[in-house]
Amino acid sequence: MASILDPLVDRQDGQVKSARWYQNAVRDIGTRTTANKLMSSGKLTATPSQGLLNLFFYDPKYKKTLPYYDTFPLVLPLERIKGGFSGINFHYLPPLARFRLLEKISAFATGKKIDQNMRFDVTYDSVKNISMVKPTIKKYLTTHVRSRFLRIDATEAAIAMYLPVQQFKKKSDSYVYRQARSFI
Repeated sequence: MASILDPLVDRQDGQVKSARWYQNAVRDIGTRTTANKLMSSGKLTATPSQGLLNLFFYDPKYKKTLPYYDTFPLVLPLERIKGGFSGINFHYLPPLARFRLLEKISAFATGKKIDQNMRFDVTYDSVKNISMVKPTIKKYLTTHVRSRFLRIDATEAAIAMYLPVQQFKKKSDSYVYRQARSFI
């Protein structure tokens, strides 16, 4: 099944584009894109794809005590933990900062060409000193995942940074972004 991101990927013509290009391209589809549409149009897997970005629905175990949380995280898994995995949830950063973090993490990419085979070979130890990572590290329990995982290939990663599909509860997006900036 084709991904909702395919038309944008096709327009890339295999060239690296600027952050502004991605912002403008995503703006074209942003108002029509929802979490449910993404999930129904993509490559779903039973487990998170290591080395790739993943979108999924999540219901946190400790949501009553958390000040805020994202129920549709965009996560790059880092490591397995007891009962789940830890990862970088890009949604905790404003879109341009997400893109900049993705650029930093691309230093850990397998290969130099952005294609279907490219992976991000990252662990917590390899990224823990990147200041932008600090507010994004989250733990996810498998028993609280509420959907399959939508695999975002490396060719779609930059576009995914700008999709307005984060679903924060208890606080607004702008509040979460201010908190992230103060953390960095």
